[in-house]
Amino acid sequence: MAYWKHESAIVDAGAELGEGTKVWHFAHISPGARIGDRCALGQGVYVGNDVLIGDNVRIQNNVSVYDAVTLEDDVFCGPSMVFTNVYNPRAAVARKNEYRRTLIRRGATLGANCTVVCGNTVGRYAFVGAGAVVQRDVPDFALVVGVPARRIGWMSRFGERLDLPMQGEAEATCPHTGDRYRLQGELCELIEEGKNK
Repeated sequence: MAYWKHESAIVDAGAELGEGTKVWHFAHISPGARIGDRCALGQGVYVGNDVLIGDNVRIQNNVSVYDAVTLEDDVFCGPSMVFTNVYNPRAAVARKNEYRRTLIRRGATLGANCTVVCGNTVGRYAFVGAGAVVQRDVPDFALVVGVPARRIGWMSRFGERLDLPMQGEAEATCPHTGDRYRLQGELCELIEEGKNK
């Protein structure tokens, strides 16, 4: 077995887990789940059938990754954060054919107790603050907080706030890595990788 699981965890037959992945206490992985290499799934994590999880993903305690959610490589899901997959749920109305897909792009951080409403994309290396509620797409490298989540700045791949205005034309360098970023309008992009890795 290429992955490790605690004796209290349940990994259903048919689930695919990559090399070096660890599944901790009382987690449950459904049979259709596909999970990459070197992931860590904390205590009480649930992963649904129609879920794709990339490599090196960290899912902290008490997170349920429901059907129609994709987490790309290097995503961090903070403790007790929430995904949804039905926009207007009712107990008496079956809506499994109405699931809205959610995409969390590479390197994004979803802070503790935040909620990502289904049908949205969180961009590459974006940072969703603790307790925020994401109701629309989040751009690459954006820092969003609040209810509903609103952009208050920009973050580097290293996870540090960049010295950039909210919008306009500007450049900034991450002091930890030397990565250079350019803001054009309301979009931020990595334009040069640093040498301080």
